[in-house]
Amino acid sequence: MYYLGIDLGGTNVAAAVVDEQGVMLGKASLPTPRQAPASQVADQMAAASLAAAEKAGVTMGEIASVGIGSPGTIEPDTGVIRYWSNLDFRDVPLVSLMKERMHKDIYLENDANAAALGEFAAGAGKGSSSMVAITLGTGVGGGAVLNGKLYTGFNYAGMEVGHFVIEHGGRPCTCGRKGCFEAYCSATALIQRTREVMVADQGSKLWELAGSLEGVNGRTPFDAAALGDAAAGRIIDEYVEYLGCGVASLVNIFQPEVFCIGGGPSAQGETLMAPVRYILNREDYARNSVHRTRLVQAALGNDAGIIGAALLPLFR
Repeated sequence: MYYLGIDLGGTNVAAAVVDEQGVMLGKASLPTPRQAPASQVADQMAAASLAAAEKAGVTMGEIASVGIGSPGTIEPDTGVIRYWSNLDFRDVPLVSLMKERMHKDIYLENDANAAALGEFAAGAGKGSSSMVAITLGTGVGGGAVLNGKLYTGFNYAGMEVGHFVIEHGGRPCTCGRKGCFEAYCSATALIQRTREVMVADQGSKLWELAGSLEGVNGRTPFDAAALGDAAAGRIIDEYVEYLGCGVASLVNIFQPEVFCIGGGPSAQGETLMAPVRYILNREDYARNSVHRTRLVQAALGNDAGIIGAALLPLFR
């Protein structure tokens, strides 16, 4: 049995055919139409799907269903994207549009939830019974698979892990609150903090590596810290403390078998994971238990969402 997944992004529409184990057999990507009606976006999604099936060497008749991972406010039960700012989608019946084109069962899910499901089914959480995943990117996204089923909350707005507070009255967050996890641990927050430190310390190696404030990226403070730059070291120490605090809090709530971290900063591997694991070992309420949550780096990269979308019917 084969399944098809679609990752609907603001820049590209990616589609892939996977098997029941989540192994990707063929993938295709096309530009996402901008300033276009939803019907045109659906046409492009169908075209990418057909191209993926051709690359996988399977016919559409061999594909059981199609799953879609999309940003925005999603209603999986109605198949409607209520709002997505990037494409100015408002009350778009995407599942109906895709059924007209694909003649298959269509599943719709938030892209962060789809990515978490992909890691659970075929990546860092494969073989586990439960997993919580976070992605450190422009914001902090998250998802959870509990007892083998994707958790979304009764209104599909659950697992907005970027917006629980880790510093009361702290930095302003885009959501309107102050002190959110996202405001301290997203890649965006790390870049902003690095720029603040650069302004305060003109002699830091951060300037040498970045060239300018605009040249800062998520790797800059890690690279400078590796060269022994004290200012960069302080940035990383602060970042790790906040990240460890957030991870430990989520583990204490869910106690999943696996906790998975993805996104740009996670590419640092054990440079990041080891000190966060140290904090978790110190602050996990179940630290004296024989059964402990395993903290791991995400394994699937950008393919997590598309694999998770494809496998949605198996984990709903």
